[in-house]
Amino acid sequence: MRTPLLILHSKDDHLAPFWMAEKVHSISKSALNSDKLVKLVPFDGSHGYLHNGLYRDAGLPGIIRWRNAVAVLLPVLSLLVPVRADEHEHTYTDKEEVVLWMNTVGPYHNRQETYKYFSLPFCAGIKKTISHYHETLGEALQGVELEFSGLDIKFKEEVMQTTYCEIELDKAKRDAFVYAIKNHYWYQMYIDDLPIWGIVGEADENGEDHYLWTYKKLEIGFNGNRIVDVNLTSEGKVKLVPNTRIAMSYSVKWKKSDVKFEDRFDKYLDPSFFQHRIHWFSIFNSFMMVIFLVGLVSMILMRTLRKDYARYSKEEEMDDMDRDLGDEYGWKQVHGDVFRPSSHPLIFSSLIGSGCQIFSVSLIVIVVAMLEDLYTERGSMLSTAIFVYAATSPVNGYFGGSLYAKQGGRRWIKQMFVGAFLIPAMVCGTAFFINFIAIYYHASRAIPFGTMVAVCCICFFVILPLNLVGTILGRNLSGQPNFPCRVNAVPRPIPEKKWFMEPAVIVCLGGILPFGSIFIEMYFIFTSFWAYKIYYVYGFMMLVLVILCIVTVCVTIVCTYFLLNAEDYRWQWTSFLSAASTAVYVYMYSFYYYFFKTKMYGLFQTSFYFGYMAVFSTALGIMCGAVGYMGTSAFVRKIYTNVKID
Repeated sequence: MRTPLLILHSKDDHLAPFWMAEKVHSISKSALNSDKLVKLVPFDGSHGYLHNGLYRDAGLPGIIRWRNAVAVLLPVLSLLVPVRADEHEHTYTDKEEVVLWMNTVGPYHNRQETYKYFSLPFCAGIKKTISHYHETLGEALQGVELEFSGLDIKFKEEVMQTTYCEIELDKAKRDAFVYAIKNHYWYQMYIDDLPIWGIVGEADENGEDHYLWTYKKLEIGFNGNRIVDVNLTSEGKVKLVPNTRIAMSYSVKWKKSDVKFEDRFDKYLDPSFFQHRIHWFSIFNSFMMVIFLVGLVSMILMRTLRKDYARYSKEEEMDDMDRDLGDEYGWKQVHGDVFRPSSHPLIFSSLIGSGCQIFSVSLIVIVVAMLEDLYTERGSMLSTAIFVYAATSPVNGYFGGSLYAKQGGRRWIKQMFVGAFLIPAMVCGTAFFINFIAIYYHASRAIPFGTMVAVCCICFFVILPLNLVGTILGRNLSGQPNFPCRVNAVPRPIPEKKWFMEPAVIVCLGGILPFGSIFIEMYFIFTSFWAYKIYYVYGFMMLVLVILCIVTVCVTIVCTYFLLNAEDYRWQWTSFLSAASTAVYVYMYSFYYYFFKTKMYGLFQTSFYFGYMAVFSTALGIMCGAVGYMGTSAFVRKIYTNVKID
């Protein structure tokens, strides 16, 4: 493996790949006719180290060098040029350095409330090496802040119990450890991207004395030149007494393992939980409900519509006198208003476009997760979702722009901006609000300012232009209002009807069946996000998504038919909101999960939970609303195409 070269000269030292280093060296040598001022040495950490993607001089650890463009390009170059002991290649040679990264510490009952490992008064080893930089946007958004432990670990080289640092335990440090032990704090580390969890300490039975685990006993399994297993045993229980010195130690034992590299994450999965019989039963139950609902809807609507068509055909054979004396009722009577533009068409079309995009993102991300096992890489799921969301922006523009054009909208540029920034503004606004609380509590979940700027750049320079392309295509390709019926100039008055036929009642009841088809899956998703479990059964999630879409379309079609039969033509918003009301039931279920399934408390945990659950529920509601509207729109167009309109 070729290591990058370090450019050494009188003022600055910079890390560069071979091609850049050799070019700089050749230019300087030809210009100065000497190679005394500029030297090239292999970068092994002895001349300095990397911190947050920038080179630091080992002699001046507090100063970051900015004078050369290489320092600006270093985060990109470090991704292109491998360095020694790079766990991202997952291959090692004998005695090659293996890095133990310290990640976070936090209460066991809330995996989302995390703090930096060294926010507790732990001490680090004396070894200096490269420090971690954020590789992906997903890692930064999830608060993955890896800090080097300072422990000297080499591939296949065992280490007997060795003291790596000592803690001067004054009263403040003791109080910090006692607080962590009382709240059951766990910490997380990484070796070769494999997570390791350990407990900070424990209290005695009376809760009066508190003990700190001081000995990290690492057992690492290898298969060939790859690390396939890591286990941590915490030993060395020491009582916390003020004004004492506590020695922290570690040991490393290597053992051969038959575990394949592709299967090394299987030990972190919980098949007994995710593949429990209740999970299979819920999928089967939802599937049977879909079959029953689709059959029932098809039978009712086909029989009812057949009777309606027969009655309307009979009316067409009557003369004007008989038709005037007859009873006029039903969905045919509103044919002149059913395709009337919805109220607030700009926001309505923006919601439909955003919902179609969310559905596309959900479908693509689930398929990718099924094929690539995204749970094995830190932040990969979130990074994939952000990339796919940005790439599918034309879907938003196409459906939103075409619908807005069909409804006669003229402020299409405003509609494009609203559609493009509707979801990002909601997500970023909530995340930034929670971020202020996280900063106040010094939590590792606080999003760095640079990451915020990167997200804003994605919105303005990727999402917006692609949304513009989709809007233009939608307006030009499918923006013509080719409705099967003419729209009357004067709206028809809506007659009085029974209370259960009012749109508000239909909206409240419309989300019950879709929620019933997914609420078991919601429990597994909530548990994987708010507890220490890795969700990996994306095949179940795909089935649930398909079931949800079918149930939603069936329910909204039935609701719309009843509404039109009552001669109420306000079906656009009703179909959207009746499907979107599923999100209300999901959010109500999140309250139950918070109070009965978690042990969260306090401002930070409460705001974090309900803030992000509101974002999740809103996105789910917009997606369901768009799916329900699209299915209902096809149904409405179909039934009014098959009747003769005077």
